[in-house]
Amino acid sequence: MQRHDVASVTNAPIVAPRAFSLRDTQKVGGVALAVCLVGGCGCPGLHSMKKMLAAAVSRVLGGGAQKPASRVLVASCNYSNDATFEIKKCDLHRLEEGPPVTAVLTREDGLQYYRMMQTVRRMELKADQLYKQKFIRGFCHLCDGQEACYVGLKAGANPSDHAITAYRAHGLCYAYGLSVQSILAELTGRRGGCAKGKGGSMHMYGRNFYGGNGIVGAQVPLGAGVALACKYKGSNEVCLTLYGDGAANQGQIFEAYNMAALWKLPCIFICENNRYGMGTAIERASASTDYYKRVNFIPGLRVDGMDVLCVREATKFAADYCRSGKGPIVMELQTYRYHGHSMSDPGISYRTREEIQNIRSKSDPIMLLKDKMLNNKLSSIEELKEIDVGVRKEIDDAAQFATTDPEPPLEELGHHVYNNNLPFEVRGTNQWIKFKSIS
Repeated sequence: MQRHDVASVTNAPIVAPRAFSLRDTQKVGGVALAVCLVGGCGCPGLHSMKKMLAAAVSRVLGGGAQKPASRVLVASCNYSNDATFEIKKCDLHRLEEGPPVTAVLTREDGLQYYRMMQTVRRMELKADQLYKQKFIRGFCHLCDGQEACYVGLKAGANPSDHAITAYRAHGLCYAYGLSVQSILAELTGRRGGCAKGKGGSMHMYGRNFYGGNGIVGAQVPLGAGVALACKYKGSNEVCLTLYGDGAANQGQIFEAYNMAALWKLPCIFICENNRYGMGTAIERASASTDYYKRVNFIPGLRVDGMDVLCVREATKFAADYCRSGKGPIVMELQTYRYHGHSMSDPGISYRTREEIQNIRSKSDPIMLLKDKMLNNKLSSIEELKEIDVGVRKEIDDAAQFATTDPEPPLEELGHHVYNNNLPFEVRGTNQWIKFKSIS
């Protein structure tokens, strides 16, 4: 649907206005504007005498602080408050019914999800750049392409619910409330990082978020332990326990399945299936690639992990199942990563560029959400572009901080071993080196 911006209206030729009633008018900035029906566009515009037009535009833009034309345009648009979408039906295991096949998206939620996913995408691209500039060293696993997983999981869980994941953690860190600045500063090893510069890419923590864990699959028994604490305390909370398809064959994961089922723990076991474990396709690594069916005594569901609404609704369903006292559930998210396994992996020796581009063009999670919002009048191209500009500035400012903030001094190496403990000495690399540990 074509819309006139302020510039095009002021420069438009004089068009003889048709007769209109009060029902044809809208208020914009306190000015009654005739609804433009010339050419059938239906957008807010003013087709009257040049003098009246100039006065109306002056009143809209004048007065207090002058606003950019894009903001005036956004303010004048008639957006829908919400829209209902059909979403892909989940595949089920040991379940009679699953999540709904329709989802309601409000304008407010849509804008929030879009901003969050764009932030994760831009943050990961900035991390790629900082790594190549050697500001970031060591291991670095990026999650661009999987944004709908993290935003959808957080949107479907309660604010007090818990989460733990493996080393591809940046997106979930952000979803659980860590700032871009604290994440990038942690990647560059600075004092302003979320772990004071001591954790790096794989070890980031926040409120109700327990990492970022570097050992493949080791976080899954820990997640079952967090779920045990939830049940023990009677808090009615659940733990989202994430692992990748590459970790799905680990023995400790099956031990965690068994204990969680025995004790009916409120644990959602979430397999992020991005189709490759490091550089090995799932068909070459797993005898069964139906990860949601891996446990014959725990129900499961397979979800479109590229659609934030599918992930949100499936997470709500799984969380309700766990909260009802029925025990754990397995959820497989079918997703895709655009980068290689880590920054040392170009990602094109075991898959083609055409495969990556095909996913980008057909299933990109940000593109899918953007299309839903635009096609259902939940937003406009101009408004989303304005969000993009704000996100880029936030990322650039965070990167500036992450490259200029000081590194932690050597004497703080032993700090924060415990959360709340009296100061004590920690042995260094030999018995003559001592560091003081302060909580």
